Amino acid sequence: MTTDSDIKRDVESELKWDPDIDASDIGVAVKNGVVTLSGFVRSFTQKYEAEKATKRVKGVLGVANDIEVRLPSLHEKPDPE
Repeated sequence: MTTDSDIKRDVESELKWDPDIDASDIGVAVKNGVVTLSGFVRSFTQKYEAEKATKRVKGVLGVANDIEVRLPSLHEKPDPE
């Protein structure tokens, strides 16, 4: 049986290994095989890829994806625009 600490370690490794994900600002918590992802990424694609990578890990029973997408400041526009 895979323990929660094993799952946490494996998910963190999977996120770091995936070239499509900047895992530096992603937090991982595991309880009874359910993984909660938190923190932020810079695109919706990275959020989706992080969830997909987590589901690939053996022992993961479910994923709660609480990652926030923070677009780079280049794309921010003032209210009138």
